[in-house]
Amino acid sequence: MTPLDATRSRMDGLGGSEATICLACGSRSVGLCAPLDATALGDMARATERIRLAPREPLFRQGEPARHVYTLTDGTARLTRVLPDGRQAAIGFRFPGDILGFTPGAEHAFGAETLTEATVCRLDRQRLDALFRRHPVLERRFLELCARELAATQDHVLALGRFTAEERCAAFLISLAEAQEKRGHVGPVFHLHATRADIGEFLGMTLETVSRTFSAFRKRGLIRLHGQSAVELVDRASLAALAAGEGEA
Repeated sequence: MTPLDATRSRMDGLGGSEATICLACGSRSVGLCAPLDATALGDMARATERIRLAPREPLFRQGEPARHVYTLTDGTARLTRVLPDGRQAAIGFRFPGDILGFTPGAEHAFGAETLTEATVCRLDRQRLDALFRRHPVLERRFLELCARELAATQDHVLALGRFTAEERCAAFLISLAEAQEKRGHVGPVFHLHATRADIGEFLGMTLETVSRTFSAFRKRGLIRLHGQSAVELVDRASLAALAAGEGEA
């Protein structure tokens, strides 16, 4: 039995402890289930599997059949792409409430793995389509989340093409703070579960450039580093100005 199999459990409606899990879910207010009433939420629960994953455990791999859609309900994950030389690069980060694994193709165009301990709700594509037919509000919410992700991807592509290293790092830190605040975290210290190498791959920079930029931010009093896993935004206004491409802080 794999770790995935050992931690998998079928959700049986909204009775007992499952009601508590669904209604108290950390992604309830920001994720796919946000607009659902009790009836729709019960249908979703009966169609869904909850899976608990260890850090750095694959959720799905590039090229595998895309039979399921996942909602990250707890923890942090990264999206990965296998490069022509065989290396695996980080191309995105996901937080509670985010959808993973949806693709119009038959296979996953990229992979996903956890950065921390995480919980996901896994939903078969055919069951998801049936839920869309029964609950149009669910389909509208799904399209809304996909549109937001597309807009964020377009902003990221623009940043890669036009922003300096400092502007990219500032934009990353601001987006990290906003993502965690949206999910109820109160700053100014935010968790950096990704490695400097992960961040560099995502921002189109080397590990050394990311480290130098963070060090420069620290020396200028913009941030304070707390070990390797957390960052404090000391001067958020200046970081936001950099992230907007408004020159040096």
